[in-house]
Amino acid sequence: MAWRIAITSADDVLINQHFGHARWFVIRDLERDGTIVHRGRRDISQVCGNGDHGAGVWDEVLEVLRDCSAVITARIGPGPRKRLELAGIAVFEELASIDDALKMLAAYYAKTNKEEPSLDAPA
Repeated sequence: MAWRIAITSADDVLINQHFGHARWFVIRDLERDGTIVHRGRRDISQVCGNGDHGAGVWDEVLEVLRDCSAVITARIGPGPRKRLELAGIAVFEELASIDDALKMLAAYYAKTNKEEPSLDAPA
């Protein structure tokens, strides 16, 4: 079983995008043994696009992230953070490489002994 993580990255190497400016999420599965599996990229409309923070944009984002247990982003505002957390998606702000951040997240999950959710479970 794995944790599915969505990451805001412009280059698929660094966590270098503000959540609201991201046009896609890089998706990685973090296996319990620390193995990282690339699962592709999911395109979205920008949350902060043209000043629109409406429900339609959020419906899209939450649908794209429905099977993710966490988001790692460079920056995120309090409103978007709250929406994600209310949807059961943990939020982490980190300026690092994707691999380094996922290693830190794996250590965090191991330390807290958090059970990984089933990727087949409904959101």
